[in-house]
Amino acid sequence: MNIQVIPSHPSSDGAGVKIQRVHGFQNNSLDPFLMLDEIRSDKPDDYGAGFPAHPHRGIETLTYMRNGGFVHEDHMGNRGEIAAGESQWMSAGRGVIHSEMPLQTEGLMHGFQLWINLPARHKMKAPQWQDIKQNELPWHQLQNAQLKVIAGNYHIAGKRFSGPLQQLPGKAAVADLNLHQNSKLTLQSDQTTSLLIYVYEGQLNIGDKTIATRQMAKITDSSELMLASDQGAGALLLNGTPLTEPVAHYGPFVMNTQAEIDQAIRDYQQGRLTD
Repeated sequence: MNIQVIPSHPSSDGAGVKIQRVHGFQNNSLDPFLMLDEIRSDKPDDYGAGFPAHPHRGIETLTYMRNGGFVHEDHMGNRGEIAAGESQWMSAGRGVIHSEMPLQTEGLMHGFQLWINLPARHKMKAPQWQDIKQNELPWHQLQNAQLKVIAGNYHIAGKRFSGPLQQLPGKAAVADLNLHQNSKLTLQSDQTTSLLIYVYEGQLNIGDKTIATRQMAKITDSSELMLASDQGAGALLLNGTPLTEPVAHYGPFVMNTQAEIDQAIRDYQQGRLTD
């Protein structure tokens, strides 16, 4: 088993929203995942300006809220609100223009947005969007933890748990895990997939590594993993089969070649991104 600890770093996006970011664009190290952003603040100035209208091409996004909420609006006329415990999936395909604005003016905002790469054959497909509400995202009570599966499937402590989203690229799986104090838990993992664990609260012990708050662990060559925590931990679990395709990235566009990026920029500038 190999464990690489990846730090997150402070950043900002949208109209100045403060976030913690983990990204793998330089060498596609998180394949099929591209980037994970965490927003966590009870200061309205950190999130109040939101993410005004902006474009995307070539990716899918998955947003998951633990506290607070956002409203999504896009060029297709879609509008949807997600609050604590809910999620939203969007496939940008050939092009989408959307905004994500906060539903609150005070209080704690805590959530995540994950970027997932689309395979080359699907990058120019029609865009799609879906809200996933609380009744579709129950907490599963384990002996020493709670688990919420948002996408894909997980095998934990000898049981299989499935989420409502089953169509993500690379058969991606996403779950929220809360591990109790002084607890251990066994996670089964396919060795052909990428396994990423982002700790957003407390700390997690994996093998001989301690993963602190706002750090990500990338685990390879392991079919069974023991997770443990003395103080308890909240973690986002990410699994996916690497696409092993070249990645060209510029801002909100992710394609396979620089020529395709240049075309996306021209299409956006000329008002043809969503045609």
